[in-house]
Amino acid sequence: MPDTPKQLTSLFDNKTLHRIERMRLNPMRRLTNRSRGEHLAGKGGRSTDFADYRDYASGDDLRYVDWNIFARLHRPYIKQFLHEEELHVVIMVDASSSMLFDDKLLKARQLAAAFGIMGLLNVERVSVYAVHQQEGQPWMLPPGAGRTRIRKLLQFLDNIEGGGNVPVERAIETMLRFHRGRGIAILLSDFLTFADLTRSMNMLFSSGLEIWGLQILGDSEMNPNLEGDLRFVDSETGETLDITNAGELLSLYHEHRAWHEETLHQQCRRRNGRFATISSATPLNSVLFDTLSRQGWVLR
Repeated sequence: MPDTPKQLTSLFDNKTLHRIERMRLNPMRRLTNRSRGEHLAGKGGRSTDFADYRDYASGDDLRYVDWNIFARLHRPYIKQFLHEEELHVVIMVDASSSMLFDDKLLKARQLAAAFGIMGLLNVERVSVYAVHQQEGQPWMLPPGAGRTRIRKLLQFLDNIEGGGNVPVERAIETMLRFHRGRGIAILLSDFLTFADLTRSMNMLFSSGLEIWGLQILGDSEMNPNLEGDLRFVDSETGETLDITNAGELLSLYHEHRAWHEETLHQQCRRRNGRFATISSATPLNSVLFDTLSRQGWVLR
């Protein structure tokens, strides 16, 4: 009986991994000229430096199909070549204390792995920043490209446990101190902050980054079941708030949450970016292969 293939990561099974490998990120606008057969070039320039192969997708230029491989495998693959400029994919994983509830951090790590793999297999330079205050845990994966980088990406994400009070806006500003290059900034967070993110969003945009905001909320945050007298404790600051007859506040809570989501959505869209809210309880396959694929974030 054949041995069962070893799982490459604890974040998802190999079957999901293989599906992810056949997908790619779909920027809203032209960002780079660094890859033939991949993202549309915004400038001229050519190169004969071979980079990697990827699966053929509808609309690709048939001139870049490797017909020798097709003859052997009966499956079309596109040859990719490096140009002068590269698309940078910078991923921010919010690992602060509020993300430790309802498996929000797990979902963020899974999505970071998926987005990162798509980027690496399509010759983008991928870097990851984890937002937490835990000593001894990794917080930055420097930029890298290519299939050989996937194992490092998965190991980095597997080792993030999270914790601490780090405002999203401060994390974005810290990330930008290390980042260079045009591309996509993918923000994976619950975005539970009192701050106005306008300045942070402007900084991302002016750095040449297309903003993809993906808000991850737990079921208890999307559909809270509250009644009676309750004490709320801020998971990051420890501050408390006593509420009498919490059920009467539910409608106000839902109104504020809807307003907050719409504000985040507008901040991303005004800068030619994307925004969506998902539940941490939604299976990863549904998020990737249904929701984000249908909305055009990724291509299959």
